[in-house]
Amino acid sequence: MRILYSEENILNNEMPADLEKAAQLCVEKEGLNPDNAEISLTFVSKEEIRELNNQYRGIDNHTDVLSFPLIEDFDSIEDDEEYMLGDVVICLDVAREQAVEFGHSEKREIVYLFVHSVCHLLGFDHMEEDEKQEMRQREEEVMTLLDIQRRD
Repeated sequence: MRILYSEENILNNEMPADLEKAAQLCVEKEGLNPDNAEISLTFVSKEEIRELNNQYRGIDNHTDVLSFPLIEDFDSIEDDEEYMLGDVVICLDVAREQAVEFGHSEKREIVYLFVHSVCHLLGFDHMEEDEKQEMRQREEEVMTLLDIQRRD
């Protein structure tokens, strides 16, 4: 599993390993080979994510995370084929605010937002209630395997 960081130095030393493991688990759960997978991860300011949210979703407000999937048909990926799942954009300021609001660590919030976004890259959505339940179940499953709980 490869994660291409735009600003690697923003994170503490353990965070990249946590994010890599999170992405690996998400990809494995979908029956894909994580050794051949790649994700681009960018950390941005509130203003930058607001601009992206407005440009791509028509919502003129900041958000915590945006996902830009690149694969529509996962059945077309061969076992030995390398593939780019897509781009993840996280607003660290919003993640930090949410960590305080929810009463857990910044690490937990950032890893959760990343897992949420990787699930989107893998085709999960939360527009319908049944889709939302399936996505939340997968997120919780991965967070549990990472041993990162809600109050961490």
